[in-house]
Amino acid sequence: MASPSFSSKSPTIKRILREASELASSPSPDYAAAPLEIDLFEWHFTLRGPPSPSPFEGGLYHGRIVLPPAYPLKPPSFRFLTPTGRFEVNREICLSISGHHEESWQPAWGIRTALVAIRSFMDTDAKGQLGGMESSDGVRRRFAEGSGAWRCGSCGKTNVEIMEGQDEAVRQAGGEVKQEVVPEELRLGYREDLGKGVEAGKGVEAGKGVESAAPAAVAVTLADAAPTPAPASDPLAAQPTIPQAVAHAVPQQAHAARPVPVQADSIPAWIDKAIFAVLAALVVVIWTNFVAI
Repeated sequence: MASPSFSSKSPTIKRILREASELASSPSPDYAAAPLEIDLFEWHFTLRGPPSPSPFEGGLYHGRIVLPPAYPLKPPSFRFLTPTGRFEVNREICLSISGHHEESWQPAWGIRTALVAIRSFMDTDAKGQLGGMESSDGVRRRFAEGSGAWRCGSCGKTNVEIMEGQDEAVRQAGGEVKQEVVPEELRLGYREDLGKGVEAGKGVEAGKGVESAAPAAVAVTLADAAPTPAPASDPLAAQPTIPQAVAHAVPQQAHAARPVPVQADSIPAWIDKAIFAVLAALVVVIWTNFVAI
């Protein structure tokens, strides 16, 4: 129930109440979620671990969801309170559907979508990501075995008691459970990975810019050196790949700059001999006159 400070006319409050009603009327056997009675913006959830061969099979895990004042325009934050061996206890998880990445959040998503996504990604590797942790399968199985008796101080119930109530709600709703699929675009997005992805994307774009400029510069510089320009109507010639442009342009440039050697046969040999004889005669005449003086 909403506190007196909440206005039922607020779009955010209407959205939260609608989601709470929908989760109650169409319960899932895999998870339970509801807002606290004293605060609509704080939700608690309990979910079952993924089935075998997952090491989380049989586990019941409790967590906390905090909705921002601008929900659903901005994403909620998530943290696990029950030890899992996959997520750190009571530390906010950096997901693509969490407050760490507002740019990837879609207002059409909600608590149900987020819980389905989190449960489906429990078997993924943490790889040192924020809020994640690496543990052996044996450790995760031990956590799963003891997770049912874990009790939430705010809810006042153990995980087993919460899920027993959820199972009863599913039976009362007719026991029909629709298949829930994680949206294709939903991924575990961690700050470190997304940061690297953005930097890598910038590098690729910058590289593309340099590469796209290089062939144009080569084409202008070596236009006269190209032996036979391709017809403009040829699409492959109009948009050459970078390796081809560079591979053909560089030899053309070297060929254009190389001096053309003079062939030895272009001057008759007798002319060289005649010039040598004239020079020798001049030297003799000059030497004779010098001695005579």
